[in-house]
Amino acid sequence: MKNFVVSILLLIAASAARAQIVYADYSDPDVCCGAEGDYWMTASSFQCVPGLPILHSTDLKHWELVNYAVRELLPVEHYRKVQHGNGVWAPSMRCHDGVYYIYWGDPDFGIFMVKASDPRGQWSEPVLVVEGKGLIDTCPLWDDDGRVWLVNGWANSRIGFNSVLTVRELSADGTKAIGMPRLVYDGLGKEGNYTIEGPKFYKRNGYYYILAPAGGVETGWQLAMRSKNVFGPYESKIVFNQDGIHQGGLVEGDDGWHFIGFQERGAYGRILHLLDVNWTQDWPMMSIAKADRVAAPVAMDEQLYGHGYSWHANYQEWFGFEMSDGGHRVYGYEYPEKEMNMWNVPNLWLCRLDGENFTRTVRLKVTARDEAQESGFIVMGRDYCRLSLRYQENGKFLLSQIVCKDADRKGVESATPVAQIPSHDYDLGNKSNHECEVWIRMSVKRKPTKTAPYNAECTFSYSTDGKRFKSCADAFVPREGKWIGAKFGVFSVTRTKGTRGWCDLYEE
Repeated sequence: MKNFVVSILLLIAASAARAQIVYADYSDPDVCCGAEGDYWMTASSFQCVPGLPILHSTDLKHWELVNYAVRELLPVEHYRKVQHGNGVWAPSMRCHDGVYYIYWGDPDFGIFMVKASDPRGQWSEPVLVVEGKGLIDTCPLWDDDGRVWLVNGWANSRIGFNSVLTVRELSADGTKAIGMPRLVYDGLGKEGNYTIEGPKFYKRNGYYYILAPAGGVETGWQLAMRSKNVFGPYESKIVFNQDGIHQGGLVEGDDGWHFIGFQERGAYGRILHLLDVNWTQDWPMMSIAKADRVAAPVAMDEQLYGHGYSWHANYQEWFGFEMSDGGHRVYGYEYPEKEMNMWNVPNLWLCRLDGENFTRTVRLKVTARDEAQESGFIVMGRDYCRLSLRYQENGKFLLSQIVCKDADRKGVESATPVAQIPSHDYDLGNKSNHECEVWIRMSVKRKPTKTAPYNAECTFSYSTDGKRFKSCADAFVPREGKWIGAKFGVFSVTRTKGTRGWCDLYEE
């Protein structure tokens, strides 16, 4: 009997694996058909900037990150500081009359919208469509008669209630609300669809449909609601309930209807799955995709700023610059003495984990002007690890492994020395530059445990010539950030006011 149960579990796991299309953190995805028969997708980016990633596909399986829809979040000054878990929540993307629209809710400020005629091109400045607190997870619907409707969820953390969905009317251009919100579904009712959120709005065969997840991020299910009237009442049906896959977008492909939703996987973030959709008595019933769809890495447009990296807050020019030689420079953040760890450093330059098992090598050119400056490589999350290079009086850089647990709760860093790296000094008159060059290699492997099936174990090695690598530091298991997966990249900090060191990053 035991072997039978194990076999069934393996079959289920294999089935789910075939449905993976993106093994990277693209939370709360939404997808729409393009004007040329292709597909476009966006996802939550929270406080990370640039935000609202734009992904393109021709087959719903292979995706390329080609753009971002927002370069800075509003209000600009508010998001100059790190605002973990705030910002862009559960966006929706639609193509209407050849124009692409993205709506999203910011739980502290309201519902915003941007638009573009070409998703690869310049997006408009954000428009505040509805001002207020607690408005999240929003989606528009252009009706047959030209009227525009908007559905959204509500954040308990801001206004003291959640698990309800409301619909209101927008102006014909979609830029402002002209109607009052009406409650159309209560997830705390007798049906028990609590934590209803992330709604997406559709119309088909005379029915208005609201697709929304319920039950929470890790173990929730996908719900469909329908009504002949935009304001309801809506009847509901659970259309998928397996492995916590839910919240996403419905789209019609060349081979029928599909649904792209996410699954929570700890430090890996929220990875994407492609489900088949079979319309049964006008209900979009979902199932694990039958065709082999293995998780493919997200390609990067060669012209894309940062090649998938982003800042942890609204960009300021002192953060750093893209360089003409293909590198990216990060300048030292003035690290206040009261700060116990890196949790609030705004100019972390970070990238998503891009697979369950992968290896990434980067070349770092670190420059310091005094001993209070340090730079290096970081795997960032609530538990993080950084490989720090700090100049010392002996004319060498000290490479250390620095670990912090519970960074979001003011956890304190602990350091372990790894190696001494030779410095090259350059006399600049009144002050010298101290420089070293190091290659850092990170290998990530999934190491499941009974309580944490998606542990992402990171091991590190370093080289001073890019050829011979030495193991450095202990293996480390990061934790996810707030609403985002763990990320890796570079940092530079200083305790000295008025002078900054820096770190130049080159992808190998």
